Amino acid sequence: MKLHELSDNAGATKKRKRVGRGPGSGTGKMGGRGIKGQKSRSGVSIGGYEGGQMPLYQRLPKRGFNKPNRKEFAVLNLGLLAKFIEAGKIDASAPITEDVLVASGLIRRKLDGIRVLAKGDFSTKVDLTVTGASKTAIEAVANAGGSLTVTTATVAAPAAE
Repeated sequence: MKLHELSDNAGATKKRKRVGRGPGSGTGKMGGRGIKGQKSRSGVSIGGYEGGQMPLYQRLPKRGFNKPNRKEFAVLNLGLLAKFIEAGKIDASAPITEDVLVASGLIRRKLDGIRVLAKGDFSTKVDLTVTGASKTAIEAVANAGGSLTVTTATVAAPAAE
């Protein structure tokens, strides 16, 4: 087989439609857009418009609520923490804080704090200090002989005058 003998499978490629290239092309003059009107003009998109009928997205009721000042935590699974300790990236004998977790590369950024979840197997004795943890995660660390301390994120209060 030579380079000039290579070709796509039949039907693998489709020629693009070249509009406005004369009457012989079949899509000349108005380019398949019909005569006049909003949709024949360029730069017009009327997505969701239903010809004056109330659009579907307005007919359906609004649902839910997004709290504007909600806290967003970085999630840490105990199984991943165990892997990092086994790999030697985190020293289990020293206290593990949020800064240690970020420095090791296990967590990219703290956000509003780090929350520990009990996904995965965990059997190493550690002293862990984080912003939040699930009840099962606290139990899992305690069963392994370690301690998990949950601290509340302190936000600087405005000074009273």
